[in-house]
Amino acid sequence: MSGIAGVLKLNQTAVDESLLQKMAEPIVKRGPDGTNIFRRKMVGLVHTRLQAVSNGMEPFFDEALGIAVATNGTVYNQAEIREELREVGYQFYTESQAEVLTKAYHCWGNLFVEKLDGAYAIALWNDAEETLLLVRDRFGKKPLYYGFGQSGEAFYFGSNTQSIMQSQDVDTSIDPEALHFMYSLHAVVPAPLTILKGIRKIAPGSYMVVQHNGMATETGYWNLTAQRDYPEYDHETWKEVIESALTSAVVKEMGSANEPVGVLLSGGLDSTLITALALESGIKGIQTFSVGFEDQPEEKGSEFFYSDQFVDKYQTDHYKFEIPNSEVLRRLPEAVRNMSEPLFGQDAIGFYLLSEKVKTKASVVQSGQGADELFAGYFWYPQMVESGEFDPYERFSQYYLDRPHSETLDLFTKPYQVGDIAGDFIRDHLTRDGAETFLDKVLRFDVTRLAVDDPVKRVDNMTMAHGLEARMPFLDQRLVELTMAMPPEYKLMHNGKGILKEIARGRVPDDIIDRKKAYFPMPALKYVRGEFLEMMTDLVTSEKAKSRGIFNQAYIADLIKNPEAPSSFTNIQGSKLWQAALLEMWLESMGL
Repeated sequence: MSGIAGVLKLNQTAVDESLLQKMAEPIVKRGPDGTNIFRRKMVGLVHTRLQAVSNGMEPFFDEALGIAVATNGTVYNQAEIREELREVGYQFYTESQAEVLTKAYHCWGNLFVEKLDGAYAIALWNDAEETLLLVRDRFGKKPLYYGFGQSGEAFYFGSNTQSIMQSQDVDTSIDPEALHFMYSLHAVVPAPLTILKGIRKIAPGSYMVVQHNGMATETGYWNLTAQRDYPEYDHETWKEVIESALTSAVVKEMGSANEPVGVLLSGGLDSTLITALALESGIKGIQTFSVGFEDQPEEKGSEFFYSDQFVDKYQTDHYKFEIPNSEVLRRLPEAVRNMSEPLFGQDAIGFYLLSEKVKTKASVVQSGQGADELFAGYFWYPQMVESGEFDPYERFSQYYLDRPHSETLDLFTKPYQVGDIAGDFIRDHLTRDGAETFLDKVLRFDVTRLAVDDPVKRVDNMTMAHGLEARMPFLDQRLVELTMAMPPEYKLMHNGKGILKEIARGRVPDDIIDRKKAYFPMPALKYVRGEFLEMMTDLVTSEKAKSRGIFNQAYIADLIKNPEAPSSFTNIQGSKLWQAALLEMWLESMGL
């Protein structure tokens, strides 16, 4: 897509261009087709461009309005906004998305964000008011980090944490609260926290205004409800409206690029369905991409059996990549080095290696991310629904948390032990108004918070590490709002994702629709043995790891001794040893 970064000097001095150049280096991979720098008064903006989605040079400065903007992402309804602005008297001199944003801001002020439809992170400088506006899309598809310098002289922001760390002016010590979230919610660290004390992030569906003196205010501009405020649709009508909304999202995101958009095709329902709908809508020349890894006795390393059936049916321009374990092991540190924050999901490495291959053929793809969280596709949702537990936290946590709070205390040494803030966070979200059933509350929580910092962040980090933009049509605003209003039984039927399975029937091979829910396979990081066990053991028992003093070494020793014992897996079957090793690998790769 692109990368953005910048500095606001709170001491009212000019920004050093060499600092902006350093901040650009970690985001060049997000936009490998050109880097531009803008400096004005006490602000500096950086933009790295991905030509496949770019429609103009940025940072863009509208001299007449005194507004500069740099964007990471795409506003899908920019043409409609442009026409609306023309009707009230604005003239346009370029085809740039950025020009639309400057004039929209000038016309409607901060509330212009409510009109945007897309995946975006925006930095906008108002010259007259000397304010910096930072905006993040509703589902956090595009990241946006920030930090105040320890010197007290500057405010930094960027598309990844590495860019901000280039300033060498932010606190990079570990945040114990973020650590607690990370090891309770399988790497989810909700905004504004990050694993580093001096770097924060804008919440999804929010914007922040930073004054020239450093005063900052963050405001939410969108809230998702799960109430039945739509007409009393019957089953067939719900099927029709969901199918229509999903098709519209697929077509919209397929069309807003400067080249054909491919699909990351697993052997599952989500990616095959969006491909089928795109083909049915008349989109030609779709490329599809699949990846597979080595099998383990307990689990297949690829879904080729299923993806091949779909390709045989539709004859897409298909590419299939097989990656040996030796390659996975060798490339692990490199993949981890490209994570803005530690990502535990084993498929992060899979996405990284697949994206490198895909980039040789395409620069923009669609992914099925978000469908499981929206349509109740994971195995733990029915368990929660059927639970007799009254307390919402207990009802949720017994099937979802990586470890209970008591075990989290055992995992860390004293300086990193905190109260049960993850529990408080869960209770707060599961008791908020605006959702009628427990499943509604869980899915709303998942789509708006948990998914943002797990699968969504994972896909963005790993694809953009190779300058590959991944779009997620299931996280389209209209589709999400419709689906959240749909009665839960239409999601839970047919063992989950019921309405999607009915839409797919006849379009997608039955073997794919009727198979048991599968996950992006990376068996070597789930069943830890052999060279992978040796690598993880070396990481968590190294002198550097011990000197950090984060983990209780007795807890770690037990994981090493019994890496495949039931107690060594989380509720959703992640390896606890891998989680510990991943943090150590990330800290080491960051030089922290």
